[in-house]
Amino acid sequence: MNLKGKNVLLTGASGGIGSTIGKQLAQEGCHLLLADRQEVTLLSTQNQLNAIQGRHQIIIADINSPSGRSDIVSHAQQANIDIVINAAGILDFQLLEYQNTEIMELTLTTNLVSPILLCHDLIPQLKTRPEAAIVNLGSIFGSIGHPGFSVYCASKAGLRGFTEALRRELADTAIEVKYLAPRATATRLNSNSITELNKALGNKTDEPKHVAECLIKLLTSNKNEIYMGWPEKLFVRVNALFPNIVHKALVKQLDTIKRFAQQ
Repeated sequence: MNLKGKNVLLTGASGGIGSTIGKQLAQEGCHLLLADRQEVTLLSTQNQLNAIQGRHQIIIADINSPSGRSDIVSHAQQANIDIVINAAGILDFQLLEYQNTEIMELTLTTNLVSPILLCHDLIPQLKTRPEAAIVNLGSIFGSIGHPGFSVYCASKAGLRGFTEALRRELADTAIEVKYLAPRATATRLNSNSITELNKALGNKTDEPKHVAECLIKLLTSNKNEIYMGWPEKLFVRVNALFPNIVHKALVKQLDTIKRFAQQ
């Protein structure tokens, strides 16, 4: 897909990954509809993108509320959206038995339920475009169940399965459905405990710009999905074929994981 001139809806647009994706898309010549509930940071992101190229719109809305999604869909229809990028998400690191139930529900809603509902409402609009795409921003943890992230893993595993099913469902249309799975990324979503855990386990962390570059590569290629990072992408394959190998490796790290999760 040639991105120049494409109209793009980007949720989570003021986040570390979202705002960086927006910059990359603006540089590619896209016209952006930036959706987020954080007004101050969203306006800042809009100003940054306008300075790069074009005039980009914002919609201050909560994707987790019916009225917020309705506002987003209405603006997307007016903007003749070609591409939907579901980048909004939250991350919580805690052992399940100690996790706040409200955070658990919010994680599942933000990372899984709301993207599904937005896709449901936007597909009729996307079908009117000569070529269109949906990109769901997942995670390596959508393919590898990791202690301390059980609800987050569930949300991203659900998003991965939804993306795969929707891709097959829309295979006879002009809508491409794609999935990007980053590994650990340096954003404000990471608590100090997550940062220290990654250091203790020797996990590599990507910059948001690298995630944005991979998303552009995904959109402009024939690929349906990209799993980021080495050896993480290898672990995804190993976990699918020989899950007990990954299980044993993670269980060996359990004491370290619990130490940081209980801070």
